[in-house]
Amino acid sequence: MADERGPWAALGIGRVRKNAGMEVNRIAWFATVFVALLTALLLLLSGYTGYAGLGVAVAASAAINLL
Repeated sequence: MADERGPWAALGIGRVRKNAGMEVNRIAWFATVFVALLTALLLLLSGYTGYAGLGVAVAASAAINLL
């Protein structure tokens, strides 16, 4: 009879997972960094290099909270 984890338990493949969940505040900071970088990219493509640099600075400031 198969192990409680399933027939693939002998190979180390099973249903047991020990993944820790991500905190909501980290998801929010990742989203903030992503949006700031996306905004910077769009501004750079539009020719607004100064504002694009500001977007990168905002993204870097938000990324500090992920450390």
